Amino acid sequence: MVEMQSVVVTGPGAYEVQTIDRPTPGPRDVLLRVRACGICGSDGFYVSIGGIPPRQGATPLGHEVAGEVVEVGSEVRGIAVGDHVVVNPMAAPTGIIGNGGATGGLSEYLLIEEAVLGTSLAVVPPHIPFEVAALNEPMAVARHAVNRADPRPQDRVVIFGAGPIGLGALIDLTLRGVASVVVVDVQPGRLQKALEIGADAVIDSSQEDVAARLIELHGDAPLRPGDSRPGTDVYIDAAGVGAVIESVQRLAKRGARLSIVAVHKRPVEVDFGALLSTELTITMAMGYPTEIFEVTDDIVTAWERYGRIISDLVPFERVAEAIALATAPGAADKVVVTFGDAE
Repeated sequence: MVEMQSVVVTGPGAYEVQTIDRPTPGPRDVLLRVRACGICGSDGFYVSIGGIPPRQGATPLGHEVAGEVVEVGSEVRGIAVGDHVVVNPMAAPTGIIGNGGATGGLSEYLLIEEAVLGTSLAVVPPHIPFEVAALNEPMAVARHAVNRADPRPQDRVVIFGAGPIGLGALIDLTLRGVASVVVVDVQPGRLQKALEIGADAVIDSSQEDVAARLIELHGDAPLRPGDSRPGTDVYIDAAGVGAVIESVQRLAKRGARLSIVAVHKRPVEVDFGALLSTELTITMAMGYPTEIFEVTDDIVTAWERYGRIISDLVPFERVAEAIALATAPGAADKVVVTFGDAE
């Protein structure tokens, strides 16, 4: 058997790069040579808890995958050897890739079982760098958050959090042509990147009065005489801190919409009595029910802008460094592991 290397969670706080047999595709399968795989915050969580049942102690990692097709089963249609592809980890019949399933993308090769073009994977043009294509999965998460907010061309939007999901939402919104997108964060480097990617304005909430600045940017929309609130139509929470929810409750105008995509690790108090007169619509956004390949065309169209989201490229030979970098608070924004020549 031909062997390969794969990253597997082996216990609480522990993982290994294991040498395992390279999978052999069946007639309905496709084998990829993985060329790039992003590190998600959830990967660090899975390591911390020792993996996901029923594979605790033996959980393959990695779900943000871009690769090159090296073998195609005889019954697979529309996919050819040499195609560059992005992967839908949710479609794997043996469990979500890198999220408790039997396979993980932090591997030299990845078997796509029951491969169907447009369901399991999508082909991307060869000029798109693999590391940028590997953003497809997290950018689908960002797109779902935007879709849940139901943006309209005239909308003025605020994104809290300039990490990868917030920046992905920013690009999505600017490609849709909404009237204004403002990004709020506390890290100057992230705010500068948001400006470079296309934000109309940024706010450092540790230094500026968010309400006053938003009224300056989006106008005043008081609920009643003597009241003063920003004319912001849509708020997107990609930060996951209680202060964001507290701010939106204080800032929301009548009819505003809030989409929460960030993971809140602590309970947040919500004053529904105070919010009643705003008729604020609150939606939660998790995963990508339809968006996994909807976002692919956007990445192809604006790949250079999406590429700016990546902060660190780390070769697979130094995968431990990549995982440590990605899971250390404030150490990096978006880490992508590359396999061989990722261009």
